[in-house]
Amino acid sequence: MTIHLYGASFSTCTRRVAAVAKEVGVEYVLHPIDFAKGEHKAPAFIEHQPFGQIPYIVDDANDNFELYESRAIARYLVNQYGAKSGLIPTDAKKLAKFEQAASIEASNFDAHAATVAFEKLFAPMKGLTTNEENLQKHLAQLHAKLDAYEVILGKSKYLGGDEITLADIFHLPYGYVLTKSGFADTLVNEKRPNVTRQEL
Repeated sequence: MTIHLYGASFSTCTRRVAAVAKEVGVEYVLHPIDFAKGEHKAPAFIEHQPFGQIPYIVDDANDNFELYESRAIARYLVNQYGAKSGLIPTDAKKLAKFEQAASIEASNFDAHAATVAFEKLFAPMKGLTTNEENLQKHLAQLHAKLDAYEVILGKSKYLGGDEITLADIFHLPYGYVLTKSGFADTLVNEKRPNVTRQEL
């Protein structure tokens, strides 16, 4: 099976979908969206993604099913093609722990990591000046959140339990960007051995 992924290679949300597709063995064709030309705001794009954001997919193996929002796409790929992967548990308690971990990623990691990445990498790429105050504010928040991660990962191997789930994979795109931004060593070090074990 092959899905059509409409996004951009630099996009963390597109990378999130690509990582999950790879994990469950689904091939995809990337259809690059040119932000410089405003393709994501063009009427033809808005027909598929009304918010004008990336990515969205079309699954031609499943009646051309369309879906947007990267985490929703990830859940769909696992449920449709990777149910045996265990990335979304079926046991009620394990599922609840997975959903808790997924919520932690979206609420406590993504918002701060995204802002750090924007201020450090994406703003300069767009010709904007980094807002140092905003950068330091969200970097401090990220430090505080990772202190909580340290506690959680001291009790289980992964964020949602002792088996890897989608919640862990959801961290990969911004984990990579934080590394490229030069913050990995300050966030992941001997002071947080359990977080370090996960290798952001």
